Amino acid sequence: MPNELLVTTSAGNASVVVDTPTGEPRGLVVLTHGAGGGIETLDLHAVRDAAVARGAVVARVNQPYVVAGRRMPPRPPVQDPAWIEVILQLRQRFPGPLVQGGRSNGARVACRTATSVEAVGVLALAFPLHPPGKPENSRVEELRGAGVPVIVVNGANDPFGIPDAGDAQEVHVLPGEAHSFKKSRAEIRAAVDPWLERWLS
Repeated sequence: MPNELLVTTSAGNASVVVDTPTGEPRGLVVLTHGAGGGIETLDLHAVRDAAVARGAVVARVNQPYVVAGRRMPPRPPVQDPAWIEVILQLRQRFPGPLVQGGRSNGARVACRTATSVEAVGVLALAFPLHPPGKPENSRVEELRGAGVPVIVVNGANDPFGIPDAGDAQEVHVLPGEAHSFKKSRAEIRAAVDPWLERWLS
């Protein structure tokens, strides 16, 4: 059964659901939600299942703004320091290599903070390359500037755009999926599983 933790940050409390593997943990995978979502999504579950099977502790984080009942995240100068505080506290509990990631806005946070928390890699699910209909407002530099290897899994019909193959170490595009994954749990797990094995070893 997963454990639930409450983590105090400068932006308020974050709640964390922790799943642990059988045997000695090989590392820590920390995941978070999109701007208006939660941690019980198909894609986050798929990554959790793959990571736990590979021997990682998996922590799914409800960020402070969600715990406080707000739907929209704060600006990066508030959101990112709070995320770093969560990661540092989790690393005190769970040693080993760190992979962090999330879906949509959570993927952006993971990219922006990867080097600050000494992550070995980032999992970017449904990375929102640009606002819908506004490709000129690209966020690709967050992806390219992560400073660590990044794997991207996006839907082929995502109105937020799809990163190019050269924007990350790996880019997987799932046919028939949009921004919210509805049916590709097995495909997401198959995409991230060998990548996780490489960075948890």
